[in-house]
Formats: sequence, structure tokens, C-alpha cells
Amino acid sequence: MEDTIKDPSYLSGRILIAMPSMQDPRFMRTLVYICAHSADGAMGLIVNRTAEDLVWDDLFQKLEIPLGATNAPRPVHIGGPVETGRGFVLHTADYHAHEATLQVDSGTSMTATLDILQAIAAGEGPYRAIVALGYAGWAAGQLETEIQMNGWLICDPDDDLLYGSDHASKWDKALAKIGVDPTLLGSGGHA
Repeated sequence: MEDTIKDPSYLSGRILIAMPSMQDPRFMRTLVYICAHSADGAMGLIVNRTAEDLVWDDLFQKLEIPLGATNAPRPVHIGGPVETGRGFVLHTADYHAHEATLQVDSGTSMTATLDILQAIAAGEGPYRAIVALGYAGWAAGQLETEIQMNGWLICDPDDDLLYGSDHASKWDKALAKIGVDPTLLGSGGHA
């Protein structure tokens, strides 16, 4: 039997770009970084949508984690519609918590325990990170079907798409990265 973890058809470490025809308001104009993808399903975090009124300082205060002074308030991301009360940290691979960190690729990892937030607060966390509430999830075969139905395009990540602060332009930047002009995609139903 083939080892599915090494199968290049799986999208771990890639970014999904929602097509303009995506009408689900939870995913319109989103970029989803895929943290895990196998025959059993997929899990990812939206990297270009943030909570309107929640920043790291608020979250850390709520969790009773003392956070040193920050230069600017960093927004908390809306990682997806599943388990919205659960936190996930997408970060550079320079931080690793034994049995708690999922290394997605050579440069990116995800951790979903309080340890990483405490490390960040103490100045011992990863070089770059986003904190997200919730995640995007797909059952076995569901993501593949959505891609075949032209719901998503795929691109490789870069630091700006993952960690950049200009969230409003990330979708356009991702399309440009793969050579797609969004004005030519339309929203479906037009020739």
C-alpha cells in the first residue's frame, strides 16, 4: 500500500484560494493554509480574515497569560467555522513543542496548546505567528470534490501570504502569484 503522507496529490503546506464563485460567506475571498490533508480529510486555517474586535492582548488577558508590551495590536484571525472557541497558532518552524506541534513543512508548523501562547508572552515563541480561533475542515474526499467543482485554486505559501498584515490584499496577491487576473475569473455563469 502506498504511503499517503508522501503523496504529492495531497495539499498539506499549500494555500487554497477561494474562487469568486464561492458563495459561502464563511469562505468568500479567503485563503486557507492547509495544515493537514490525507485520505481521511483536510484541515486548514484561514490566513486573511481577522476578528473585528479581538486582538492578541485581549485573548492573552482572557487566558490570564501576561503579555509584554507590543508595538502594535495584532489581530486574532478567524481560522474557520469549525470549533470557533478553540485556538490554533500557525507559526514558523523555529518553535516546536514536543507532541503538541504539527510540522506542516520545513518552514511552517501549527500548535494548538497554551504552551505556545505562554512562550510568545515570554518572548520565547516563534519568529512569526498568527493566532486563529476555529479552523476549516473537510471530510474524506470533500476537498477534492470542491477543487474539481472549481471552488478553489491552489498556490504555494510565502511569508507575506501567511503572516503579512495587509489582509485585504492577500487574496489578490495570491491570485497574482499564480498569474490569475481576478477580473477575468468572474463570479460564474457568464461567458
